[in-house]
This record gives sequence, structure tokens and C-alpha cells, in this order.
Amino acid sequence: MTATTTPPPASAASPSRLSGEAGGITLLVILFASFMDLLDATILTVAAPAIATDLQASQAQLQWMLASYVLALGSGLITGGRIGDDYGRRRVFLASLVAFAVASGVCALATSPEMLIATRVVQGLAGGLMVPQVFGIIRSSFDRAGMAKAFGAFGAVQGLAAVAGPLLGGFLVEADLFGLGWRTIFWVNVPFAAVAFVLGMRVLPESTSEHRAVLDVVGAALSSLAVFLVLLPLVQGRDWGWPWWGFGLMGAGALLMAGFLRYEGSLVRRGRQPVLDPALLRVRSFTAGLLASVFFFGAIGALFLTLSIYLQIGTGRTAWQTGLVILPYAIGSILTSGVGIALAARAGRALLVSGSLILATSQVLLWYLVRDGQDPGYWMLATAMFVGGLGLGLAAPILVNVVLAGIPSQDAGAAGGVLSTAIQIGAAAGIAVLGTIFFAALDNPGAGSSRLGVFGDAFAAVILVEIGLYVLAAMLMLLLPKAAAAEPGEDPSTADVPGNETGAPA
Repeated sequence: MTATTTPPPASAASPSRLSGEAGGITLLVILFASFMDLLDATILTVAAPAIATDLQASQAQLQWMLASYVLALGSGLITGGRIGDDYGRRRVFLASLVAFAVASGVCALATSPEMLIATRVVQGLAGGLMVPQVFGIIRSSFDRAGMAKAFGAFGAVQGLAAVAGPLLGGFLVEADLFGLGWRTIFWVNVPFAAVAFVLGMRVLPESTSEHRAVLDVVGAALSSLAVFLVLLPLVQGRDWGWPWWGFGLMGAGALLMAGFLRYEGSLVRRGRQPVLDPALLRVRSFTAGLLASVFFFGAIGALFLTLSIYLQIGTGRTAWQTGLVILPYAIGSILTSGVGIALAARAGRALLVSGSLILATSQVLLWYLVRDGQDPGYWMLATAMFVGGLGLGLAAPILVNVVLAGIPSQDAGAAGGVLSTAIQIGAAAGIAVLGTIFFAALDNPGAGSSRLGVFGDAFAAVILVEIGLYVLAAMLMLLLPKAAAAEPGEDPSTADVPGNETGAPA
């Protein structure tokens, strides 16, 4: 899932505003990078079974191939915007673009699950540095009208990547170009990055902020390590046999998170800028928004992994056929995302609750189709997925914006960064927890169950949990501000925040 990210405020040390051909090429460069980022996320989900088979990956390793990327992406988002503000958005964008492309190439050359997981971490960190620069460059390079058009084009490209990802991923795996199989899903990033880099060297303007802030590297490291210690035993627990020390690691992660909050509080008292000001957690709507985001994107993060395995290994569909099943989800989200953004300023909270409940309804339909061990037809699966996409389009593009409507303007930038990171953590946690439920059900099939029945039961178990997560998210969303202001390009507390229009997992 590429990131749902709060763009940094406009720089005080901005270049002159771009227009005409220079503005068009600048926008093309950053849209290339955005397209590549989300395309990589959606492609990987469809190719996951083929990767697991070729690399002889365990179930836990397959989960880490997806979860490691989003965790690293979230870690990069914490400091990515500030690094660009201090050292130059153009410089950081181009450097992270190169790092993303190199990591993609190494992913394509991976000879073991461990190698692929490690390079996915590098890929995620590079993406976490790159994405904030996209928003920073748009804000610092375009005037008000150009900024609105640029964010509109950004949303359209995100939608295009969401549609193209599953289909391209299925095609590349099935086509087995040059005998490379699934590896082509990573190689495809390289030409996109090369074009963006060459053009970016020519046209991207440089900009920085006149207010240099000291990066809270310790806070970022503590929070990332705490989350990792909690998720590690959740993913590896079955392979380890659920030892006592695994639960000890989770406890250590919880203690480390408490230490992180205490450290952040000490930075605030010293007048420093922390990753998370603990005072934000005392704002009821913000805390509710954090939890709602974790539940909402946690359910989405696990859906595509388990669905892809169910369809390809359980029902025997090809990667291409799996992409066709996922396609209506992306189409549905594109159809309603514009409606959600247009109405957010009047009925943001109602749209969020409605979207989450529509997603829950789509999961009920999906559960009904897979629960009896029969192979559902394409159109029944496509209908359930399309309904889910409609709900996603209403809620995902505006969630951050509605939550930030309840935050004072001076705290909106920090709150947006924390919220964007929580979304990535939620996606990773969803892959860890629901993936574990799925694989545990596969390891303990009912007596006399057919292969399809075993996979159907495992997927149905995941769906039931996802229904509960969407309902819980909807309940928490009732505590959010009624609406979000809708002036794109203004202060983050009053702006439409563009992000992952589809919510597709990374």
C-alpha cells in the first residue's frame, strides 16, 4: 500500500512557481514515482503465491515479505518530510528514487526469502523518504490553481495504478517473460525510475524550509523497534511453537512503547520537536482516529494476501484470473473516491462510517460465497469485491483529513505524520494477525474436508474477523469531527490530504 500521507506545509524557501511545460514535466516526474510505488504494492499481492513456491518460503516468511515493506515505509514517513525540508526536497526525492529502483532490482535477483525480505525493507524505507517529497514539491512548486490540478492528477494516477497493478501482476507472472516469472514484477520498477530520474535531474526545482528542525531519530527508532517486537512473535509464533519468550518479546515491545512515549514527553518539555507529542493522545477524536485507522487498514492489509492464496492455491485460479477478481475492487473505489472527497467538507464523518459499514457488508457477501467449500463463480466474487471498493472509495481518501479536523492547526503536521504511520502499522499488523489466523486454520483442517473446503474455511475465518474490524472502525469513527474543511493546498489541518486512493496493501 503506498502511503496515505499528510503533505508538509509549503516551504518558506520555495522556488518560483512553475507553469507551462516546466510545470507539466515536473508533475510528470513525481507522478511517475507515485505510480511506481503503488503499482509495486498491488502487483506483489497477486504474485505472492508464485514467490512463495519459487523461493520455498514458509508461511511466516510470506507474511514478512508484505509486512516488512509497510513497516519500513511507515518508519520512513516519520522523518522523510523533515529530511526533505532540511536537505532539499529535490535532492532527497532523487536519492530515494534511485534507492527504490536499486532495491527493486535486488528484489528481482533474490535467491532466498530472507534476501527478499531484507531488500523489501530497503525498498520500504526508500518509499517512505520519497512519498513526502512528492507532496512537498507540489506545494512548493505550483500556485494555488496548479496545486489543485496537481493533486487531482495525483489521485487519478493512484487510481490508474490500482487498476493496472493486479492485471499487470497477473499478466507478468503468467507470461513468464524471458523465463523470469514473478521477478518481472520488480524489474518493471526500473524503467519507470530511470525515466523519472533523468527527467527529474533536468526539471525538478530545489526547495527547503527556512526552519530547520532536529530530527527525533531516537524516537523514530524506539517506536519502530517497539512495533517490530510486538509483530515478530505474532508472525513467527506458529513456526516457533509459541514459546514463552515469544510472549516476553511482545511484553518488551509494550514496555518499549511506554518508554517511547515518556521520551517524547521529555522532548516536548525541553522545547524540541518529537515524532509524537503525547498530548495529542489526550484529544479524544485523534485517539479514536488512530484506532479506527489501525482497524480499518488492518483489515484491508490482510484481505488481498489471503484472498490471493485462496483463489490461486485453493480454487486453482491463475495469477491473471486472480487479478481479474481483484479488479472490480479498484474500479469501485475509483468510482466513489471523487464523491467522498467532494462531500467531505459537509459529511466527512457520515461518509467514513458508511464506507466502513459498506466494506463490512461486502465481507459478509464474500463470507457467504466461500463458507460452504464450493468454488464461487467469477461474477459473484466480482460483485462482492466491487461493493467493497465502493465503501473503500468513500472512506480511505478522506480518513486522515477528517481526523485532522479536530486537531489545532499548529499540531496538524505532526498529527498527520503520526496518523499516516499508524495506517502503515495497521496494515502490517493486519497481515501479521489475520495471516496467522489464516495459516493456522490451514494447518488444522476439519475432518474430511476437501482442499477447496480447507482453504474456504481458512479464508472464511479471516473474513469474520475483518467484518468485526470494520464494525469497530465504524463505531470509533462516530467520535470523529463531523466534517473536514475542503481547501486543498492550505494548512494540513484544513486541507484535503491526498493519499492512497485505493487503500491497496503494500
